[in-house]
Amino acid sequence: MTNPPPASGPAVTAVTKPRRLQWLVSRLLPVGLFFATGVLLLALVGLAQRFGWIQAHAEPSSPATAEPGAIYTCPMHPQIRQPTPGRCPICGMALVPASSGAANLDEFAVKIEPAQRRLANIQTAPVELGPLEATIQTVGSIAIDESRQATIAAYIDGRLERLFADYTGVEIKQGDHLAVIYSPQLYGSQVEYLEARKAIKAADGIPAIRQAQESLAANTRQRLREFGMTDEQLTELEGSGKAESRLTIYAPQGGTVVEKLAVEGNYVKAGDPIYRIAELSTVWLMLRLFPEDATRIRFGQGVEATIQSIPGETLIGRVAFVDPTVDLKTRTVGIRVELLNEDRRLRPGDYATAQIRLPIGTQGEIYDAHLADKWISPMHPQIVRDEPGPCPICGMDLVPTSRYGFAKEPLPHPESLYVPRPAVLLAGAHSVVYVETKPGLFEIRPVKLGPILRDKIVILDGLKSGEQVATAGNFLIDSQMQLAGKPSLIDPARAIAQQKPSQGPLVLNTAAIASVAGPAGEQLDTLFAAYLQVQQALASDKPPSADAAQAMHQSASQLQQSEAIPESARTLAKEIATHSEHLHHQDLAGARKAFKPISHAILRLATQVRGDGTQKQFTHFYCPMVKGGGGDWLQATDQLLNPYFGSEMLRCGEKVQSLPAISPPTVPPDAVEQPEAAIPMKAGN
Repeated sequence: MTNPPPASGPAVTAVTKPRRLQWLVSRLLPVGLFFATGVLLLALVGLAQRFGWIQAHAEPSSPATAEPGAIYTCPMHPQIRQPTPGRCPICGMALVPASSGAANLDEFAVKIEPAQRRLANIQTAPVELGPLEATIQTVGSIAIDESRQATIAAYIDGRLERLFADYTGVEIKQGDHLAVIYSPQLYGSQVEYLEARKAIKAADGIPAIRQAQESLAANTRQRLREFGMTDEQLTELEGSGKAESRLTIYAPQGGTVVEKLAVEGNYVKAGDPIYRIAELSTVWLMLRLFPEDATRIRFGQGVEATIQSIPGETLIGRVAFVDPTVDLKTRTVGIRVELLNEDRRLRPGDYATAQIRLPIGTQGEIYDAHLADKWISPMHPQIVRDEPGPCPICGMDLVPTSRYGFAKEPLPHPESLYVPRPAVLLAGAHSVVYVETKPGLFEIRPVKLGPILRDKIVILDGLKSGEQVATAGNFLIDSQMQLAGKPSLIDPARAIAQQKPSQGPLVLNTAAIASVAGPAGEQLDTLFAAYLQVQQALASDKPPSADAAQAMHQSASQLQQSEAIPESARTLAKEIATHSEHLHHQDLAGARKAFKPISHAILRLATQVRGDGTQKQFTHFYCPMVKGGGGDWLQATDQLLNPYFGSEMLRCGEKVQSLPAISPPTVPPDAVEQPEAAIPMKAGN
């Protein structure tokens, strides 16, 4: 009995698939539960920290409570300062105690302890006063002297039969043969000239014909000159009586053929170039300088040049030309230096390094021993002579070197205040140094810089000779200033403001106020009344009215011509008239700006002269917030109304003084001014 075959087909497949799924689930389920448990734990820890159920362990070195009187700041943002520890609200860093060395010092200094100084290697150097010389270093290239170049061109149409200078670079002398040109046109003109000469001889007995032939011969001879024939060639033609169809071209000057523009056999037309030659006994050194350096360069100034192909040798040249324009692409100025090259060692196109030495100081005469009391060529500064005469190169008359600012006698060198270059910290438009006013005490000092040299910087304002400035470790000093919340390189505004002296209110003398009657007094009354109207309008944030501005201008214009008031008062009236002429055409901001010089002049005028209607007490006010050192103004009352700011800061300012009233008129009108002269002035008002 045999067993039945096993079942196969779709039934078996259906049984095996559930078993595989069960096996995968049994293997992956523990792994998934493990990862899910980890994620759940992390989420629970995060929630606990967020709600404060658990906290990070505090560092042992961090103080639990704030030290009495301590100030905490952020190392990255020193403007964050608070009396308790915590974290910076900007970057989240832990706040640290501010530098204790800066606690009891002034606002513009920081104390560096000796241990800190040694660790930071802080060094100082004195501010020195003495003569300085700037050295401008630049590079350039040798170029041909354009004033000593020439182009050899054909004078007539023809064919070049022969070129004697048959390669570039050949040396030639003046009068050397350069080329032979064949020209039928030249031959025809020569035949015409010879025939005209023969006709002159044949017409001895007929004056009219002889005169016509002489004129023809003269014109033909001039035409031959225009065709390039020299006087020697014309004399030879007249002697031989034989026309030549070939013309020899001679060199008009000696030099070097720098360009050969034609070859033998070429047909050329009149004006076509054949050669370019250059006389290389003098060459140019072409330099480029920044405009601020070029302004200190003058004609004839000495230049030391080192040529790349002649190492170890320094050549001396002189400035021949300073370009009057600035190159728009490179923002530089071209400088042309003339160099002697009699031995032909300098080759155009070669590179050179140049040095120009300039004294630091005010621009004026300078002393050069080689040019003192000498005569120089205005075109070739290498030509210097003891006596006047013509230039051997261009023929121009020599001129005295004093014309170009060179002194005849030695001059004292101007002195400049300077510090070592590392002492100055630069950041944009700010420049500061740190001055050691006492041992270990460094004060920030904004400075105004002059020329910056290789290892020194000229100081125009901010330092005194002999002061000690930090030259190393000054960035550490600056960081200590930042941590202390004091002015630093990044923000030196307070230090700059501290340096500017406050001008304060005007100081006026009220002891001698003169009373003026008559038309001049009426003009004074009109002037003060119009001024007070303008002051009230500005204080109310309104532009001055046209009537008030014009009345002030007209009365001031007439007062500046009146003999009834002193010269000083007429000068003040002129200043008022100048600034008030277009006062009513300006906007509010422009009117307030023009109001300041008017007010200062009015105040001074009120302490000198008054009219009959202004014999009363005025009040002098001052506001220190006005740009340019504060602003003064005059009012008829004691209630402060600021015309410079209006409603923005209406009560900003202070009462300086009361200008007293004066007694009745002390200057009679007929003593200083005639009635006839008063009538037009009154009518003009």
